[in-house]
Parts: sequence; C-alpha cells; structure tokens
Amino acid sequence: MKPLFILLIFSAWTFIGAQYYYQGLMDYLENRLLAIEDRMQFWSEQYHQYHTEMLAFKELTAVTIDGLKSDHSNMFKDLEGASLRVDLAEKEMDYVEIQTSPRACANRADKVVEHEAWGLQDREEEEDGDWEDLQSKVSDCVEIISGIRSVKILKRVGSPKGMWTRDPRSSKVYVFNGTSGDTVFQFNSVRDFSRSLGVEGTTSIQLPSEWSGPGSAVHNGYLYYVQQDTDTDVQVVKYDLLNGSVTEAAIFPVDSHASLYSLNPETFADLAADDQGLWLLYAASDSEPNISLAKMDTATLDIEEIWDTRCPRENAEAAFVICGIVYVVYNTRLASRSRVQCLFDVNDMVVSQEAPLLYFPRRYGAHASLKYNPEEKQLYGWDDGYQIIYRLTMKRKLLV
Repeated sequence: MKPLFILLIFSAWTFIGAQYYYQGLMDYLENRLLAIEDRMQFWSEQYHQYHTEMLAFKELTAVTIDGLKSDHSNMFKDLEGASLRVDLAEKEMDYVEIQTSPRACANRADKVVEHEAWGLQDREEEEDGDWEDLQSKVSDCVEIISGIRSVKILKRVGSPKGMWTRDPRSSKVYVFNGTSGDTVFQFNSVRDFSRSLGVEGTTSIQLPSEWSGPGSAVHNGYLYYVQQDTDTDVQVVKYDLLNGSVTEAAIFPVDSHASLYSLNPETFADLAADDQGLWLLYAASDSEPNISLAKMDTATLDIEEIWDTRCPRENAEAAFVICGIVYVVYNTRLASRSRVQCLFDVNDMVVSQEAPLLYFPRRYGAHASLKYNPEEKQLYGWDDGYQIIYRLTMKRKLLV
C-alpha cells in the first residue's frame, strides 16, 4: 500500500512539474511571437514609408526628365536656328565676296574709261601707248580666282601634314606623306586614290635623295622637289617620272634656314606650277618678314627673275600661284577659317587692296599644302591628314 502511495505522489509531482514546464514554454513562445509581430509591424511601417518616398521621388524624377526633354528640344531648335543663320551669313558673305571680287589687271586706261574722263586726243594717244605696254606684259596671264565653287573631302590617309597633287598632263596622282622622306606614292587616278585603303600597296617611287617639306610639285611628267643639304642651301631637284632619273638639280642659296610659313615651320621652300611654268616661294632670311618669289626655267632650273611679294610670312599657312599671281593663305594659331589675305602679281596688275578676302570653308586645322592644277582649275589641299579638292571659279582678266 505504501509503495502505491509513493508512486501516486511522484506521479502527481511529475504532472505538476510538466505542467509548469509546458506553461513556461508556451509563455516563451508567445512572447517570441509577439516580438516577431512587433518587428513585422515595424518593417511594414518602414516599407510603407519607403514606398511612399520612392513614389514621390519617381514622380519628381519624371517631372525633371520631362523638363530636361523640353529644355533639350528648345536648345536643339535654337541650335538649328543658329546653324541656319550661320549658313545664311556664310552664303551672304560668299555672295559679297563674289560681288566685290578684285578688278583683275586693271590699268589706268580701264579706270579712265569707267569714269568717262577721256581728255584730249594727245592724252588718248598717250593712254593708248600705256595700254600697249601693259598688254604686252601680261599677254600670257588670262585668269584670276573669283571664288570657290565647291569642296570635296576625298578621304583621310597618312600623316597630319603632307602634300598630294595631280599631274596636269596625265591622270596620275602623287602623294607625299609627311614632311620628309625619299618615297612618293603614285596612283593611276583620283578615283583609285579615293578607293585605296592607304598609301601602302600601290606604286611607290624611290627617289635618289630625300625631299624636305610638303613643297614639291609635279608638272608635265616631271617631279620637282626641294632638298635641304645644309642650313643655308636649298637644292631644287628635277626628276623624270617616266625614265626614273634626275635630269637637273640647282642650288638656290638663302641666308639662313628660315621657315617660309610661320604656321608650317617644316616648309622652308615651296614649289608651285601654273600655266606660265615653275615658281619657287622661299624666305630670304629669318629677318625678312615677307615671302620671296622666284621664276624658274622648267628645263634648266635657272632663276629667271626674283620678287619680294610684300606678303608677310607671319600667320601664313600655304600659298599657290595661278597665272603669275601669288595667293597667300593665312590662318591663326588656334585654327580658324583659312583665307586668302594677300595677293601679289608679278606684272603689278593686281594688288591686295583690290582683292576681297577669299575664305575657304572651315575644315579641320590649317592647310599643310595647297597645289593648283591649271587643267582642272582645282586646288589639291592637305588639311590635318584630310585630302581635299577645291574647285575654283575663275574670271578672265580685263586686258585679255
């Protein structure tokens, strides 16, 4: 009986202990669930707050983007309007330049006729005599530039500076890549050159000596290039493109190794060919501010005559000769629109004061070279590695 009583008491105590244990466990779990519920409520409130702020930010962003789009559209319209106004201004400026083109080769007889100021018969005879003298001086000179008709950017190949030209006697194109070297690249035509991937892979001409500066010229099957042997001597070399040999060479002494164009210091002599033959533009010395000009015999390279052009070297980038008239192209250190600002006529018929400012369409930098082709009435330009063709509008001189 006693053991049974003890067992009953132990079972009661065990049941009571288990009840207290499970009650404590339930209380713990309930407290944990309440804490989780509190955290979930907190997170829900935070999410709602963040969601509200995100919606407000999204709405503000949409309004700002719409405003930026509107501003961008207005700015684009303003830029289009400005571009149209610039184009209109350039057209008007080109029109003014054409209308005020130089009175080419005007002499005293022309001016007297225009002003209806003919005097007595003896004065007429005197003027007629002057007319005959002036006419004889410029009988070979027939045209001057009146404007730039069109521009064609052919391609971009080679170094930032160089020279390319076409022989007036043939369709072949010659490319001088860089500012010095002993190799000239030859193409059969302008089209072949435009289709080529570069200067490599075509006919290359290995010269017997190195050319210096982008001042070479090609004329009637001959290549004329400048070679700098010493600091004081400029050698002009005549190379037969058909036979592949040097036919003539002439030393042209200068006082010092002076740059011809201040914006292209690599050019210390520039050869130019036109209808009247071969010309050499050079700097007589460092102290001489103006460009000098020499007429050369194409066969013997003898110097026939020398002039001081009175065109400054400062801010000059290139020059070319057409019908005995030197056109010097100027620019600025920070590249702007190239312009013909100085003219010199070897016959003293055209002066810079009578010529308008002839602007080239704005391109990439400054011309490293400009070569005239008298057959096509075109300029072949090299501008920051771009090969450009300028088609010119010509005007006959009044005395022809």
